[in-house]
Amino acid sequence: MMHRAILFVLWLFVATSAQAATCEDLVRLRLDNVTVLSAEAVPAGDFHTPLHFGPRPPAVALPDHCRLRAVATPVAGSRIGFEVWLPVKGWNGRLKMFGNGGYSSALPYAQLAGGLKDGYAVTATDTGHQGDDPDFAVGLPQTIVDWGHRAVHLTAVNAKALLRTYYGRPANHSYFEGCSTGGHQALMSAQRYPEDFDGIIAGAPGNNRTRLNIGFLWQFVANRQQGSLEPVLTAARLPLLKEAALAQCGTVEDRARGYLENPFMCKVDVERLRCRGGTSNSDCLSEAEASAAARMYAGASNPRTGVQLYPPWLAGSETGWSQYWADPRNPSQPMRGNFFRFWAFNDPVWDWHTFDFDRDVIRADRALAGVIDATNPDLSRFAGRGGKLILYHGLADPVVSPWDTRRYYEAVRQRSGTATTHFARLFFAPGMGHCGGGPGPNVMGAQSVLERWTEQGVSPDFLPALKDGKVHRLCHYSVEKSVCSGLIDHNQ
Repeated sequence: MMHRAILFVLWLFVATSAQAATCEDLVRLRLDNVTVLSAEAVPAGDFHTPLHFGPRPPAVALPDHCRLRAVATPVAGSRIGFEVWLPVKGWNGRLKMFGNGGYSSALPYAQLAGGLKDGYAVTATDTGHQGDDPDFAVGLPQTIVDWGHRAVHLTAVNAKALLRTYYGRPANHSYFEGCSTGGHQALMSAQRYPEDFDGIIAGAPGNNRTRLNIGFLWQFVANRQQGSLEPVLTAARLPLLKEAALAQCGTVEDRARGYLENPFMCKVDVERLRCRGGTSNSDCLSEAEASAAARMYAGASNPRTGVQLYPPWLAGSETGWSQYWADPRNPSQPMRGNFFRFWAFNDPVWDWHTFDFDRDVIRADRALAGVIDATNPDLSRFAGRGGKLILYHGLADPVVSPWDTRRYYEAVRQRSGTATTHFARLFFAPGMGHCGGGPGPNVMGAQSVLERWTEQGVSPDFLPALKDGKVHRLCHYSVEKSVCSGLIDHNQ
């Protein structure tokens, strides 16, 4: 036992105190189709996250580290930027990559800083473009592939190589964490590149991306009458729908908390909200408003076959629906219109009025599903090498439907059988919005749980989630039954 303790101390000294190369040496490192643009030895001090929008977060006190900026150019028309931050001392032996948001090229600097402060070597990518709108692909079709899967993969591969050169040994374990598009990237990694990460956290994954955008378009069209560009239901009317959901489906506890614990069981009866006598007021919906609400609650479907194209959003998420009803830069256009113009149809004059939810869905799937969708339920290669996957999703999410995540997990379970819980587990967060926010527990504590599972074999039946300083336990979702009553353990 004493001999093992001495070996551990020696390993810890080497892992945390010595580097095989200096930071500046890494500029000269030769990697396939990669150029290290800069290698900066950054002294300990406060790091201020670059401000893209909203209030500036507080500064983070970071330790001495080596900050690398690099670019990968795997094919003509592809330029993938990425950064790798390596702690000089105190490295915990792990590499962690953080995912992106939407179609934005912005690196998740706040997460990079937090990970570095906690002792991780960290990395992230711009996904191969600049900007935050799908129009970045105009004249650059390879950027769709970069965004879809190549950028995260090549960043992981090259970050490992840079880390190995700097420390003189590889990381003991590699992890990925992301939500929304980051959750999409997480599942894409598990499906396409199962050797990139040992443990993966996928939050609210927009992995069914082509159909997700079709779902947004459905909401836009469903909320407009023929010949009108104005929405039938305005954002100001949405609280009425949420109140109806709580009144019709909620328990006494749900109404007191302000959210439904299990909205999967709720179907809002819009008929009960119709105004009597044809007069609209603040407490009821007009005929047009009620019809629009019913179409949106039903979700996108093929008008010819009746087959659902993308699942509806859950009751209790209504107040956030207006976020993705229309393009905020041009409310007369649907959200992500350029996704259809430049990605799906390569038609700069595409008009949403012409979209056919039968024929054009097939066209979009053929053009994009094989490149950007991460819907393959076969995770056998990831599971076979010991990979672990934690999925989580807020049940008040108005952006990505929790139904879609649930159905994907059930498809994985159908393919893998009971072995699924040995490598993948899903947790729902009642009352949480898209990747956070909302009246329910909304700050996930997944990383430590994932590390215990990946490194020690301790499988999680619960996922800790914070709300107002209190820790709640989210229950592991099982296809047969929950491991605890409901979706959250109130008897912790």
